[in-house]
Amino acid sequence: MEELGLTLIFLFVLFLLLGTGVWVAVSLIGVATVGMMLFTTRPVGDAMATTIWGASSSWTLTALPLFIWMGEILFRSRLSENLFKGLTPLTRKLPGGLLHVNIAGCTIFAAISGSSAATVATVGKMSIPELRRRNYPEKMIIGTLAGAGTLGLLIPPSITLIIYGVTVNESIARLFIAGVLPGLMLATLFMGYVAVWGLLHGSREESDDRTGRLSDVLQLIPILLLITAVMGSIYTGIATATEAAVLGVVGALVLSALQRSLTWDNFSQALLGATRTSAMIAFILAGSTFLSLAMGFTGLPRSLALWIGDLHLSPWMLIIALTIFYIVLGCFLDGISSVVLTMAVIEPLVRQAGFDMIWFGIFLMVVVEMAQITPPVGFNLFVLQGMTGKDMAFIARAAAPMFLIMIVAVMLLSLFPEIATFLPEAMSGR
Repeated sequence: MEELGLTLIFLFVLFLLLGTGVWVAVSLIGVATVGMMLFTTRPVGDAMATTIWGASSSWTLTALPLFIWMGEILFRSRLSENLFKGLTPLTRKLPGGLLHVNIAGCTIFAAISGSSAATVATVGKMSIPELRRRNYPEKMIIGTLAGAGTLGLLIPPSITLIIYGVTVNESIARLFIAGVLPGLMLATLFMGYVAVWGLLHGSREESDDRTGRLSDVLQLIPILLLITAVMGSIYTGIATATEAAVLGVVGALVLSALQRSLTWDNFSQALLGATRTSAMIAFILAGSTFLSLAMGFTGLPRSLALWIGDLHLSPWMLIIALTIFYIVLGCFLDGISSVVLTMAVIEPLVRQAGFDMIWFGIFLMVVVEMAQITPPVGFNLFVLQGMTGKDMAFIARAAAPMFLIMIVAVMLLSLFPEIATFLPEAMSGR
């Protein structure tokens, strides 16, 4: 059981550093350094420099800051106001009424943001005051927003999917396309839950003559055109994910300029915000790559793979075990950290079990989404706590039904993997 002891040492050092408030990236580099110094004879400094430079100079990663910048630009535009106005006439007569705006709004913004926290903040900024004014229950307002906000991780362009694709060396474009149908499926499940609640309790919406104007619906057109341009260019093969990200940034700038919400202050804030977020993610990715190298030198991933292989878990049992593992891990780490921390060990297990890595990426995104609404480190919960002023326990209880719906989504993905693989296979066979 030598590999188990080695694993425990790695985990002890990692959680010691994380528990004392050390940055995730620095913790990863620290664990890798300790591991290499104790268990290998390799030169730590040379290996660190080479690995971090190689991880940071990947051309595929250039899509990451561009998609983040696109989301930052639109976050500071009048997009949220236009989203609410455009979706209101389409949803007000459905069972559950304007609660559907939370889900539809998050679905649309996820397709132009890629960030779960940005999706929750943007849609919540425009929907929470309006829904409160119309006397919708606070639990339903917060719950639907918490759950639907996680779609930013799944619906392309997803920042976490880019990280996963770079880590396991899979096509970003194919991963993006694979996320479309599962994302829409999850949004449909959320809306189905709201509709059932609406039929049981009524939508409680007050009449408002302003909510039925066609001109309001037309305000969705620029947003939908931007989504179509970005995703259409990838799907048709006209552009790579990185080139589509450039198109998205240009489109976001044009859209903001036409809305007359593009000022020098907004532009500079969006640029600085994207720089800070991109630097943080790149630092974590560099640290995780160095940790992967260190673990490779110690032989830990191979030993763990053999150990778990000796357990003779069926593919289904492995998926169940990984689902539980990532839910527990998500209670303490954010989505990106969960992915980069574990892929060095999990990837060989998944490949050995015969799973399609594109399918597994989508499965992983749904499971990691659950972590966004589980205390104590659920990022979406923190965002909503700041926006609503409610305590964490209330917000977690409000989000609990959405967590259960995500479990249903995982089961559907496992039973019908074609939900994730159909579009990528159609794209390859084009």
